[in-house]
Amino acid sequence: MTSDSGHGLRRALRHRDLRVLFSASLISFTGSWSYSVALVAFVFERTHSLTAVGGASLARFVPALLLSAYGGVVAERFERVRVMIASDLTCAAAQVALTVVAATEGPVWLAFLLAALTASASVVYGPATAALIPQIAGGEDLAAANAFDGLIQNLVVAVGPALGAALLAIGSPRFAFAVNAASFVLSAVLISGLHARSRSTDVTDAGTAGPLRQMAVGFKAVAGSRQARLLVAFCGIVSFVYGTDTVVLVAVAHTQLHTGARGFGYLLAGLGAGGVLMAPTISRLAASRRLAWIIIAGALGYTVPTALLVVVHAPALAFAIEVVRGASTLVVDALAITALQRSVAPDLIARVFGVFFALMISAIALGSIVAPVLLRATDLHATLFLVAFGPALAALAGYPAVARLDRESATSLASLAPRVALLEGLGMFEAASRPMLERLAAALTEVDVDPGTVIVREGDPADALFVLVVGTVRVTARGGPNGERFLRELGAGDYFGEIGVLEGIPRTATVAATTECHLYRIEASDFLDALTAVPPASTLLDVTRARLATSHPTLQPRFAALPAAGEQS
Repeated sequence: MTSDSGHGLRRALRHRDLRVLFSASLISFTGSWSYSVALVAFVFERTHSLTAVGGASLARFVPALLLSAYGGVVAERFERVRVMIASDLTCAAAQVALTVVAATEGPVWLAFLLAALTASASVVYGPATAALIPQIAGGEDLAAANAFDGLIQNLVVAVGPALGAALLAIGSPRFAFAVNAASFVLSAVLISGLHARSRSTDVTDAGTAGPLRQMAVGFKAVAGSRQARLLVAFCGIVSFVYGTDTVVLVAVAHTQLHTGARGFGYLLAGLGAGGVLMAPTISRLAASRRLAWIIIAGALGYTVPTALLVVVHAPALAFAIEVVRGASTLVVDALAITALQRSVAPDLIARVFGVFFALMISAIALGSIVAPVLLRATDLHATLFLVAFGPALAALAGYPAVARLDRESATSLASLAPRVALLEGLGMFEAASRPMLERLAAALTEVDVDPGTVIVREGDPADALFVLVVGTVRVTARGGPNGERFLRELGAGDYFGEIGVLEGIPRTATVAATTECHLYRIEASDFLDALTAVPPASTLLDVTRARLATSHPTLQPRFAALPAAGEQS
């Protein structure tokens, strides 16, 4: 790993809240993977039935499949950190109860029920995390943060089952369940230390929308965006292939490598190792303005090498192939998720990712169903060729659409360049990344007014702030003992209206055009969302204090509307 490659990950981890979030995820996910091994062992020991073992897997899988979309709704409706803490504590309680069932030789059906409860409570975690990462990391470090999140996912795939086996060797299933309960409690403690907080969204449309309509918003957001559809489709392709891996690689381990069940774990470890090795390069890849080839190459790098397993009989060589595949799938997942996070409106992001995770689980399930059908209908070698080249052709078929998005994105960014340059010069977003400024530039609206037009009036609701591009305005206020008075004149490159937005109070001054003016209007919600991703510049806060002291000397600035941003250290 070069120093340049590792720089993106190190830079992402300078965000204190990311370190806390990823530590909690690592602990919680490792415990969950070890628990999955213990649950299978417990059920088989009690029943000696493979059918019962399958039932235990369904108890964990079906709730995630059915409830993930609604998990995104919950993560949008309520403050996300509190949702994640509640999820962890509910899972911990379920695992404590499962420990008791195992210790007292309680009924197996109760273990199924508690496994389903754990899976159900966990569905909010993924959408909440996917929404918190861009809030904490900001645009510049977002790809690296997603790469690190993917690195954790790959690590726990390799480490979690091994830990579960070790816990079973040391104690018993109930010991593993107790350790998993403790991991959820520790995760909740860590998450409670996050400084970042989200603003809840009224997903009910003032009480008129029921659960199905609330979930439908996420589906419509994905279906209504060509970019979102393509990104989800590519992630779906690699998720489908992963589903086939869970079956086909078992057959490869037995038939090709002659290593038995242990060989399957060995191949999964290769996939995880590839993701770990690729993670440091994701930031550099994400900086490219031509992501079409990169995403296509990632999809092909995950699918096509599967065909090589037809002629491979050495475990070490098969492991190397899986390393390449693991690195490739991280490229697709991390870059697609990063692009999706950047393109989705902040008040939709959790619902979109609830849908995203539901679709990915469905793709994995479909792959795990198709693979045994192919194995029965053909043979191992034919199946390997089919799962290698079928999804690869589907990925190649999507190249023209992805390339068109690249071209459209380049054109859009070029048209936004003047807006971005003006925003950069305001001094309000000193720590803002280029992608964040581009997103804000795309969200603002242009306004033209004639001389004498009142743009904002003292006492009116503060629903936006304005950037003056061309022209001059006159600022007056009634605050203070002397009634209405002239405060200042502003010209091109100045901004106004920020006091009411930051303080969450009505307008503190009246601003009227003295010449023909061309302005950028930034909605209050977009502005505050931007300040969620990056800390507000000291220049912005100082200007706000000085202006408020001039217009309303008796008011003390509290910046009450500012959302908490992830602190850096």
